[in-house]
Amino acid sequence: MKKNISVYIIAFNEADKIRSAIHSVLWADEIILADSYSQDDTAIIAKEMGASIVQINFTGFGDLRNRAMAACTHDWIFSLDADERCTPEARDEIMATISQPQTADAYYIPRRNFFMGRWIKHSGFYPDYRQPQLFKKGTLAFKNEDPVHEEYTIVSDKPVGYLKQAIWQFPYKNLEEVVHKANKYSTLGAKKLLQNGRTASMFTALSHGLWSFFHMYILKKGILDGWPGLWSLPWLILREHTTNMQSSMSCRQTGSHQSHRQSCGNK
Repeated sequence: MKKNISVYIIAFNEADKIRSAIHSVLWADEIILADSYSQDDTAIIAKEMGASIVQINFTGFGDLRNRAMAACTHDWIFSLDADERCTPEARDEIMATISQPQTADAYYIPRRNFFMGRWIKHSGFYPDYRQPQLFKKGTLAFKNEDPVHEEYTIVSDKPVGYLKQAIWQFPYKNLEEVVHKANKYSTLGAKKLLQNGRTASMFTALSHGLWSFFHMYILKKGILDGWPGLWSLPWLILREHTTNMQSSMSCRQTGSHQSHRQSCGNK
């Protein structure tokens, strides 16, 4: 039996990326663009391509994703960011998965990150799972207050599944965007620290950065990715730091939510 699926895409000023993102999921039964009042043509392009537009004031990624999921009307949801592309192979695996009896209600999907025309295979950039991107509606809930690298809860007794076919991500088009994203997420990460009553000293930041560089560039063989691998490290180091910060805080909380166990296990 065919199962219907919704795709939601979160975006802000992504006019240069949104067309390719939507084009990669035109096979879906419904496409929702969760736009935070973009000042460029993001919403116009998405509407021209048949997407439904939901405008959401940005207060944090957790709230943004919760409201985007609420706008989806079908039983299955596939989450795609504006800088991601669903490959035909991933599409086929997604449709086959939801059309059969499932052993899981939520699935992680591997991602291939590309920068400067090259697939970044090392430094921890693959399989690069983030939160489950394919799931039944009502299975995933995000912490509304999280400004960045949002904590989520999986409402299911079933273990999370893993798909094999990767989607593609183009996280930044040039070095300027690497710096822009690093600045943006460091600001949001600092806000999250303050929300949880924590601060970080200059020594802590420096020592963490040096260790992360050695860990990713040498131990995880990022050096094999050449210049693209080297220039992508600032973003990856920052992302790992904020993700580990989230996991550390989650593991200290009480409760039996499945998300807490997975945050502690997927660093």
